[in-house]
Amino acid sequence: MNRLPLNFYQHDVLEIAPELLGRVLVRKTDNQLYRYKITEVEAYRGEEDLACHASKGRTMRTEIMYHNGGVLYIYLIYGMYWMLNVVTGLNNNPQAVLIRGIEGINGPGRVTKALNIDKSFYGENLFFSNRIWIEKNEGNSCYYTTPRIGINYAGEIWKNKPWRFVLDNI
Repeated sequence: MNRLPLNFYQHDVLEIAPELLGRVLVRKTDNQLYRYKITEVEAYRGEEDLACHASKGRTMRTEIMYHNGGVLYIYLIYGMYWMLNVVTGLNNNPQAVLIRGIEGINGPGRVTKALNIDKSFYGENLFFSNRIWIEKNEGNSCYYTTPRIGINYAGEIWKNKPWRFVLDNI
């Protein structure tokens, strides 16, 4: 089995986010496997991060973020785009990595549309799932960072954190 083990995800989001670059996101649908290299991610780190949904505290929407890493946090934006997030860290320390791009597809809404991901993936365990997982890959560790995108509401400090990680040789 080439899947990343659950303990891979159970570390700080700022450690895991760049480690996901170059890994392979696998989606199984209609008995077919589709593999995509992860090319762009963003880190969201706890209740103190005003750009993170957990900054509003524990809610029904964010509950899964308070679980051990290795599960998916899925939510809808603008009433039409599902966002794919990988929960990281340990219980009661809400963190997640937004998958912003995969090989050949840029933009988190486009990623979920192409992979046919919806609310039913909320809480999906990446190690045990039979429809989505992330595989090991030697990949390239060359990446650059930028501020996260579309979070002006979080204020100057949080919107300027260089917590967007982009694979350098895509």
